[in-house]
Amino acid sequence: MSTSRPHTPESPAPGSEPASGSGSGSPAESAASGRARREPRFPGGPAADPAGSHHERRIRSFQPRRSRVTTGQGDALQRLWPLWGLDIDGRDRLDLGAMFDGLPVVLEIGFGMGEATAEMAAADPATGILAVDVHTPGQGNLLGLAERNGLTNVRVANGDAIILLREQLAPGALDGMRVYFPDPWPKKRHHKRRLIQPEFLTLAAGALRPGAVLHCATDWEPYADQMLEVLSAHPDFENTAEDGGFAPRPDFRPRTRFEGQGLVKGHIVRDLLFRRV
Repeated sequence: MSTSRPHTPESPAPGSEPASGSGSGSPAESAASGRARREPRFPGGPAADPAGSHHERRIRSFQPRRSRVTTGQGDALQRLWPLWGLDIDGRDRLDLGAMFDGLPVVLEIGFGMGEATAEMAAADPATGILAVDVHTPGQGNLLGLAERNGLTNVRVANGDAIILLREQLAPGALDGMRVYFPDPWPKKRHHKRRLIQPEFLTLAAGALRPGAVLHCATDWEPYADQMLEVLSAHPDFENTAEDGGFAPRPDFRPRTRFEGQGLVKGHIVRDLLFRRV
């Protein structure tokens, strides 16, 4: 689910707060403001910019929304992040076997408020879900849902999924990948920001074991057509749909509030399930 807005070189780094004022403050005030923007909002919780400056600045497919964290979400972040949360810093290889007690692991990129993620985790406790997003309220909400529902097979990752795939996952570490309702970036000049591109698919293929399925869903038809074209052309993936087109919505993917709102507006939701060859 989309939680983003365009990221430009002039924008603050993901997870940081926008600068205040007009730039007329003293150098000391500016330095203090810069430090404050880089500090986590919840000590011991998700970092403001986990990869920091040791990874390149580039066009990104996401930018976090600035929305209020509720008391419950903040409490979950402070208590549960040390147990079930991790920052994508690009420094160390993750041991998914140890993290999930040997369960097969599916990576979910962009989980919104986490309701669908929690529902899928509850329905399939034999599969671990590594859920990645940059939306702090959603991170807290998913952690709270996991605790209330006794879900031990969910971990919440904060940061850029590209860095996670490229730097921190071993080849073939994943048993599946889910990208549900990514930002469609509808304006033509923003299409380069869309996540599902050949370069991303190559990274995804490296992290997926042979036979694992990449499952995408979108209610933006032009993006669905692009996804189908790009996935069909990639040599590391094959369509599970016999007719080479879109797939029916599988029972395990819950219908979210976001999806329901789109359906009310007349949007057509498309699912794509491609297997790693």
